[in-house]
Amino acid sequence: MSQSGQITGLLKAWGAGDASALERLTPLVYAELRRLARRYMRHESPGNTLQTTALVHETYLRLVDAAGVDWQDRAHFFAVSAQMMRRILVDAARARASAKRGVRHVDHSTPVNLDNIPDLGAQRGAELIALDDALNVLAQMNPRHARVVELRFFGGLSVEETARALDISPQSVMRDWKLAKAWLMRELSC
Repeated sequence: MSQSGQITGLLKAWGAGDASALERLTPLVYAELRRLARRYMRHESPGNTLQTTALVHETYLRLVDAAGVDWQDRAHFFAVSAQMMRRILVDAARARASAKRGVRHVDHSTPVNLDNIPDLGAQRGAELIALDDALNVLAQMNPRHARVVELRFFGGLSVEETARALDISPQSVMRDWKLAKAWLMRELSC
């Protein structure tokens, strides 16, 4: 059985209540969770106190608390993990912004380029918050478009993995991705 198939089997067993499946699953997914966390943390602000390992562990704790999830496959697991990492980092960025400036909202006047966001350096926190706010608006208007952005951009899933996770065609993923990026670029440049 391939590692992907093994992960899927363990996820299904864990979702069905087999606690020992989680113990066998953890070493198989830990390296990929660290890769996702490193991707997020690589360009965090210099003052960020959250470390890659802490992000992985916080995500893991939230995953363990997510009882009764009907895990579809490996891609679904990592998509949920990426979503949790996004939430953790956005919450941390909001807390830093609030504590630093006493500000409860983010200035959306600075344009954000989705293709360049991994290289934002010190501005990443504010721009991550602006992107999160815009994604929340997009999710109200078109949940699937927002989910495609989340899976592709935050989760690092391929077009094919995103298509499988959403049960749509790869062509639909690409169409949604292009439309969502255009909408977000317009929204974030206002």
